[in-house]
Amino acid sequence: MIPDGNRPTAAEPNPTAPFLLLLQVNALALGRRALALRSKSRLWVAVIGIFLVGYAVMAYGLFFQGLRFLSRFPGLGGLLVERMLFLLFACLFGLLLLSNLVISYSNFFRNRESDFLLPLPIPPETIFRWKFVESVALASWAFLFLIAPLLLAYGRVHRVDWHFYPMIGGLVTLFIVLPGVAGSGFALLLARHLDRRLFQAVLVTGVVLLVGFFFWKTRPTEVTEEMLLENRVLVVIDRLLDNTRIVQFPFLPSYWLSSAVQQWVEGAYRGALFQGMVLLSYTLFFGLLALTRFGSALYEATSCVRSRGSLFGGWHRLRRRLDRHVGQGNSQAVGSLLERAVARIPGLPGDVGAILVKDIRVFWRDTTQWGQTLMLFGLLTVYLMNLRHFTRQSDSAFWVSLTSFLNLGACSLNLATITTRFVFPQFSLEGRRVWLMGLAPLGLARVVWWKFLTASVLTGVLTLGLTLLSCRMLHLEPARTAFFAVAIVVMTLVLNALSVGLGTLYPNFAETNPGKIVSGFGGTFCLVLSFVYILGSVLLLALGSPWGWHGEEAVPGRAVAGGLAFALSSLLIGAVPLRLALRRAATMEL
Repeated sequence: MIPDGNRPTAAEPNPTAPFLLLLQVNALALGRRALALRSKSRLWVAVIGIFLVGYAVMAYGLFFQGLRFLSRFPGLGGLLVERMLFLLFACLFGLLLLSNLVISYSNFFRNRESDFLLPLPIPPETIFRWKFVESVALASWAFLFLIAPLLLAYGRVHRVDWHFYPMIGGLVTLFIVLPGVAGSGFALLLARHLDRRLFQAVLVTGVVLLVGFFFWKTRPTEVTEEMLLENRVLVVIDRLLDNTRIVQFPFLPSYWLSSAVQQWVEGAYRGALFQGMVLLSYTLFFGLLALTRFGSALYEATSCVRSRGSLFGGWHRLRRRLDRHVGQGNSQAVGSLLERAVARIPGLPGDVGAILVKDIRVFWRDTTQWGQTLMLFGLLTVYLMNLRHFTRQSDSAFWVSLTSFLNLGACSLNLATITTRFVFPQFSLEGRRVWLMGLAPLGLARVVWWKFLTASVLTGVLTLGLTLLSCRMLHLEPARTAFFAVAIVVMTLVLNALSVGLGTLYPNFAETNPGKIVSGFGGTFCLVLSFVYILGSVLLLALGSPWGWHGEEAVPGRAVAGGLAFALSSLLIGAVPLRLALRRAATMEL
């Protein structure tokens, strides 16, 4: 007999093996996709490369010139740069939190890989770890791409040593983990409890209180007579920046990162290391908590989402109540309210109305789509709230013109984001069943044309309303408001024509995820062309402004030339892709 102590025992399974296998497989797939770029269109690679390099160089130059300009003011420049750095990282932390919330929800509960992995004999903690790493990477790459030129310019302006850059790289890596943990936790909480009325009431109350608190803390500071009589400039500036003290709350992760960066630049290495250790301790604690305890919550939340079938489980209960109280026929009538509302649109053919109803239902059923829409509307709300600081009419004609054209640029960039993200994938989302529309009496060309019209109307109402509201908040006279309203209507038609046209010319019927459709060549090309068109249009309209820039009378010839150049460029950018798309749809082989 073999003694018990000498018996061979089965090797215990390595708990990290499935996670490492998932990392290895996805890293291999990512490498294969990177190598496949060589077989893609050279135009696609060139457009991506030029856009990335051009943005990095332009952003670095702008940040460097701005920081150097502020640093020329002794005392005052340092105070402004310090407060701006705190504001930047605080705002980016909030954006990262929202981005991680939306991406984590779609990655956990609206993802084919998650549906495939959950029934397998893999611990839920392992699945959560992999999806958490994937979600943080997807949500944070744009953040890293945005702040890299800023930090490089900040280091060059202050002439820091080489060790500043690896230090800030490590701190930023730690920083992005915390909003990832919070976003994934909120996503699990929403999926688990959002169908409960108590949770819905608490959530709505919390959002209202948070928005009210933000309004209260960011209210404009009144310039009092005491400030005007104050001879110390720093005291006045500090009072005017009093509303920004909220971002200097010592328990915010953005405060730890900003303080570490500034103290390292100033040579206070002990203070910088202390702030870095605080950030490291919180990251390790909450990261370990998420990686070890959130797996079971993922399993329970997935079970709840699958059992109720949708994010809002109360709809089926409402239908059952209507069946009991008013009868099955009336319940069906309530279910067709969308069809009735679309049918009452004047001049809309019935077959086109059916397509519109289908698109609305598909949009509503995709949590990722309307989740990103809510995030976009949140950003618009923040933008409008900040316009309150420019509501006082300035005595300088230059600043009035500058703020008004910058507002036009902001509204048009928001429009480009909507058209590229939501309008461009519409034709591709028809999927492999697109041949049904091609064989139907409606025809693909007519489908493309009506998609352009409906998208233009929907986005036009939103963007025109935003433009009129922002012009009213800026106290612009009616003539300027009408000028910007006409400009934004033209840009709405052009950007929708560009998105629909390129979406038809570069379809991807094999993909059902709109985000992945947009990330292809056509979506990237559409985004770049939209930004170039917006930049050129705003510059043309600004150079040919009928009101001048310094109060002098505008030159009529310059205004006419600017308007004609804007009209011709709009016609070229909008009409050519749409015409090519209609021709392609009419001759497409199915």
